[in-house]
Amino acid sequence: MSSGAPQFTTAEYAGKPDETTCKACRQAIGGAHYRINGAKICSNCAQRIKDQIPKDSHPVFMRGVLFGVGGAILGLAIYVGFALATGLISGFISLAVGYLVGKAIVMGSGGLGGRRYQIAAVLLTYIAVSLSAVPIALSQHLKQRSAQAHMQVTDSTSASPKPGLAKAIGMWALIGLTSPFLALSNPTQGLIGLVILFVGIRIAWRMTAGKQVIILGPLGEASPTAAV
Repeated sequence: MSSGAPQFTTAEYAGKPDETTCKACRQAIGGAHYRINGAKICSNCAQRIKDQIPKDSHPVFMRGVLFGVGGAILGLAIYVGFALATGLISGFISLAVGYLVGKAIVMGSGGLGGRRYQIAAVLLTYIAVSLSAVPIALSQHLKQRSAQAHMQVTDSTSASPKPGLAKAIGMWALIGLTSPFLALSNPTQGLIGLVILFVGIRIAWRMTAGKQVIILGPLGEASPTAAV
């Protein structure tokens, strides 16, 4: 080390505390260097990595949310399709919905994440899972009406006026959004459903946290480490 000659062989040994090669280009480091997520990086590679880190912006966030909406719609369709095809309502589909929403947001943002991405992921996951109760309930309602068609015809003259379309949509949306808590009328089943839903939300939250890149430097040869 005192001669100043590059020590390529020294850097080959894992766990060596005084490594002198760049983890990116594998070239000897002379003078100042950087620490990126703990790895020793030369100045040139550090600058290149800085330039390659995607920059967050409002358009990027909106694209991530747009992709997330697509993931939420797909998750809702899977949830409803499974329920209608099997006649079963499985809360475990919430886990898949959370994954789809999180994955879609990450794809749309180009890998960026952060608090606002996480909040969007939580809201979209909850909305997708809760609103899935609406088409399922409507399907069950239509089946009941079909089975009691003759009674429906008999009582049609005395039936109360139907609400307008906008009011009906608002009513069903409200029922859907509160459905995870309305399910607590059956305490055991409702509580299990809520727990699974929150696990799905947690999946989406963690996936959209983003990868943190900690860059320390420039650091001198006498100061190979520094506090964050």
